[in-house]
Amino acid sequence: MYPLLDTVSSPADLRRLDRTQLQQLAVELRGFLLDAVAKTGGHLSSNLGTVELTVALHYVFDTPDDRLIWDVGHQTYAHKILTGRREGMARLRQRGGISGFPRRSESEYDTFGTAHSSTSISAALGMAVAARNQGSKRHSIAVIGDGAMSAGMAFEALNNAGVTENIRLLVILNDNDMSISPAVGGLNRYLARLLSGRFYAAAKHAGKQVLKAFPPVFELARKFEEHAKGMVVPGTLFEEFGFNYIGPIDGHDLESLIPTLQNIKQLDGPQFLHVVTKKGQGYKLAEADPVLYHGPGKFDPSVGVKKAAAGKPSYTQIFGDWLCDMAALDARLVGITPAMREGSGLVRFEQEYPDRYFDVGIAEQHAVTFAAGLACDGMKPVVAIYSTFLQRAYDQLIHDVALQNLPVVFALDRGGLVGADGATHHGAFDLSFLRCIPNMTVMAPADEDECRQMLYAAFQQNGPSAVRYPRGAGPGVAIEQQMTALPVGKGVVRRESAAPTGRRIAVLAFGSMVSPALAAAEALDLTVANMRFVKPLDVDLVRRLAATHDALVTVEENALEGGAGSACLEALAAEGFERPLLQIGLPDQFVDHGDPAVLLRECGLDAEGIGSAIRRRFPELVREARVKSVA
Repeated sequence: MYPLLDTVSSPADLRRLDRTQLQQLAVELRGFLLDAVAKTGGHLSSNLGTVELTVALHYVFDTPDDRLIWDVGHQTYAHKILTGRREGMARLRQRGGISGFPRRSESEYDTFGTAHSSTSISAALGMAVAARNQGSKRHSIAVIGDGAMSAGMAFEALNNAGVTENIRLLVILNDNDMSISPAVGGLNRYLARLLSGRFYAAAKHAGKQVLKAFPPVFELARKFEEHAKGMVVPGTLFEEFGFNYIGPIDGHDLESLIPTLQNIKQLDGPQFLHVVTKKGQGYKLAEADPVLYHGPGKFDPSVGVKKAAAGKPSYTQIFGDWLCDMAALDARLVGITPAMREGSGLVRFEQEYPDRYFDVGIAEQHAVTFAAGLACDGMKPVVAIYSTFLQRAYDQLIHDVALQNLPVVFALDRGGLVGADGATHHGAFDLSFLRCIPNMTVMAPADEDECRQMLYAAFQQNGPSAVRYPRGAGPGVAIEQQMTALPVGKGVVRRESAAPTGRRIAVLAFGSMVSPALAAAEALDLTVANMRFVKPLDVDLVRRLAATHDALVTVEENALEGGAGSACLEALAAEGFERPLLQIGLPDQFVDHGDPAVLLRECGLDAEGIGSAIRRRFPELVREARVKSVA
């Protein structure tokens, strides 16, 4: 099926092909990519859009010696296939298989890990300066797209790069949603070749040297060039940063891409190439609905993605429904998302309340401070954000929201292990980094209804609060439409042990760990408390359980360091209790990608793992409790 692709196992093989063969290679590469992702699931639309660009880059540049950085990292499947990982696509994003993102430990061609966004220009600039200082002529290329240019960090890097001398840096804007440029055509192809050519660059340099002797004329010529160029290409902004802007050109036209890149390769200094691509290119269903095909599960390419049968609502859906219900009750509510409308469940909210919906782009820092400004003037902002994305706005969370004690609600999605996206997307640290911030209220629901009621309770607060929930569906608890604010800082005992006093173990479970803790408790006759609040912690409940039980266990789907278990230890120490306490949580390492159930089992966070950890730590107490329970 792929006779030409079968001959390519590395970029070196690609560079041995005749240029006339590259279009056929791109066709085969796109077909293989579609077939592979249909079997495993993964990011599809963006990858179909970067096929020709990937072929052109590896054909023109001497990778891996020339550094190639993809941003965001989910558009690298074609890159992986061409760099020796074609067979690995069969286990893409599966436990033990290759990652869906670039990883330095996976391949020498993955020069920088980029799973989130907007870091590529900074990293490429660092590599370009390193090459300059080492006396190397290698190139550093940052391919930035899928909205990544909307983040402030990208512009910080452009600002720095434009004044850095003697570097070989190329920034490629993969404009794949037509949000920046108009349609491209023959004129733009001609301009791209002209502006990237050495004759134009040499003439421009010579003209500058001559006119510098006449400053008024030089300034007039400079302004004329800027305005003339700005009339046909949207590059004035990048020129002001100090880059030589080229484009826009058709990112699916190899006859435009390759000569342009070959010309750019001969130029020194920071270069900016603007290419326009189409998400889902070559697969009509994905072209028609790139959002649906952004990250599909397994599907039949001849049929397309089928809508999943209705099942238990996900926590994301519960949040989205609550947001609309709450907006109907309070006109002050506004919803904010940093470019995650679908992922965070705001589609319905945007449709019903368009004037109160704000997608700020991939700009988490701005999203948080924007919310703070809204809160200052009487609005009630709700920031819908993934756990790992909030890490990018930590300074704003502390200084702009918490320090001023502003009523901003953070709907913290993807808390805990998320599965196939892996270490870069696991929400492993939020309980730790949130609970140390003064004025914060931090909640973790155990089920669907508790999530809805916690969101309502958070909205009633006069200070900042976060409701942290996992990816996917909950245990299946019925949802009460009537909203009732839960008492702040109060947990509930869900199960009482029948073991005698002095032989009892209490499990203090947080959020998603309540269900597996209850399952483990049935086998070992344990008391289980749904703690609900990480901050303020229910110290009265901790004190009571410590007084009536011989040992305590904390369970959380979060890093142990500084997490909810640490909060319990601190409370016990402050109260003067000396009780043995076992902390169960995520290990002190980055957890790899894989099926969420498998990852939880490997981390000891399923019912069996929790029970095994308790048996190992308290063998005498567990044995006595089980004997008494059976009797």
